[in-house]
Amino acid sequence: MDIPVIVAGGGPVGLATAYELQSRGIRVLLVERNPTTTRHPKMDVTNGRSMELFRRMGLAEAIRDAAVPRSSPMDVVWVTRLNEWELARFSYPDVDNWREQIRQTNDGSQPLEPYMRLSQVVLEPTLRALLEQSPLVEVRFGWAFERFEEDGEGVEVTLREVATGRSETRRCALLAGCDGGGSLVREALGFRWEGVHNVAPFYMVHFRSEARDLLQRFGIAWHYQSPSGATLIAQDDSEIWTLHCILAEGAAAEEVVPEELVFDALGREFPLEVIQANPWSPHLVLATGYGRGRVWLAGDAVHQVIPTGGYGMNTGIADAVDLAWKFAAVLEGWGGPALLSSIEAERRPVGAGVVEASGGHMQIRFEIANAYDPVIHEATPEGDAARKKYGKLIASLGNLENEARGVELGYRYRNSPIVCTEADEPEWTPRAYVPSTWPGARAPHLFLGDGSALFDHFGPWFTLVRFTDLAADPLLSAAEQRGVPVKLLDIRDDHARGVYERDFVLVRPDQHVAWRGNAMPDDPMAIIDRIRGAAQ
Repeated sequence: MDIPVIVAGGGPVGLATAYELQSRGIRVLLVERNPTTTRHPKMDVTNGRSMELFRRMGLAEAIRDAAVPRSSPMDVVWVTRLNEWELARFSYPDVDNWREQIRQTNDGSQPLEPYMRLSQVVLEPTLRALLEQSPLVEVRFGWAFERFEEDGEGVEVTLREVATGRSETRRCALLAGCDGGGSLVREALGFRWEGVHNVAPFYMVHFRSEARDLLQRFGIAWHYQSPSGATLIAQDDSEIWTLHCILAEGAAAEEVVPEELVFDALGREFPLEVIQANPWSPHLVLATGYGRGRVWLAGDAVHQVIPTGGYGMNTGIADAVDLAWKFAAVLEGWGGPALLSSIEAERRPVGAGVVEASGGHMQIRFEIANAYDPVIHEATPEGDAARKKYGKLIASLGNLENEARGVELGYRYRNSPIVCTEADEPEWTPRAYVPSTWPGARAPHLFLGDGSALFDHFGPWFTLVRFTDLAADPLLSAAEQRGVPVKLLDIRDDHARGVYERDFVLVRPDQHVAWRGNAMPDDPMAIIDRIRGAAQ
């Protein structure tokens, strides 16, 4: 075997997959067909769940250092145009104030980490630089995945150096397809897309400008949105901006002049330098499969969504962590035959959920756009009345796309073959996250009495959290016999015990609950075999 794992794709999901694998002692070859990290801005927020996972990898603060200043708020502001009137505002705190809110609301309902405004243009080189410091990872940009052949013992992968055309064959135990929406790994597996392609025609202009008298006329904000179908994203709160516009019906993308599009959408001309400009069409699609055998997929290779909600890359980061710990467990020898197949059983329903949620958020945008009346641009009594009416409409529709904590934190692995699920599943709503240790759910974040975060005490693999003086030997002994690494974490904290609902809670490497109880199980070996994917 040349290398235990080959990761095809060097976007944020591939980079995160490789980083998670090497953190577990697994050697990785990562290949990316492009010579550099992306020049396209793409996503612009890393949500609280992704930041929790990056914190677990030890990367959270390095990522924040590369992002928008921690003092910048995340406000979403609706305006007629930037040179005209504000219609509605949804205010969200900066990182430091959000941290304080999280600390003050210590009931398990919050993420451990605040959200972070961060463009993919910045995230990718940051992750790449950190990954290249690892002696366990070989990073090859400018090398394209071409095909694979799997046999009972491994996977033969053919790679091609893009600049020279030179081919190379490498053999690995497991292959991770993180190669985006046009995934060749997915195509080779024979999976197709289900859903809606080309939801609406958009045009993107990524530009540099210091005209903050216009671009920050309503203060520092994350998004400035117009009912006419334009969204301006502040990428660094200084000089880099991205405008997305819905193209009018019948408009030809090749005839768009990027500067004129920007000037028309924002209200006046100003100095700018276009960095990137192109048409694009969002999709709401889910792959018919997530993998099989020794080859598995993550990220845009299996789900593509509209940017509303920011679910694309963020769902991909959780995909990466799920895939990586299961790959590592199999390579270490204690992962059972059902562990890899649980990737699809667990992650595909999550992918379906974010496709649905993203589409729902876009319908709100369409509803606002459909109510658009040019009179809102007029400095007249009629215009003033129309603006007040429009602002009330926007406020009443809300901004769920940036508030759907249930989508981001509340998903559960209901039908997982490696989770000891229970019949009394709590209710769920996309809007609100209700903390629970129902098996399959993400374990709630809490600060303990000494001020430390419970998550920071979890071990790198499984963690058995014990809130009682009862012995845990039966479960720990069974785990030791099967070679499953489990850390015993003793917590004596009445508040934490109340939120965690049971005296014993077994937490997986990805911070999801695998099993819970108020006493040791009657058959502890059956529990261990189930959570490692070896149940009979």
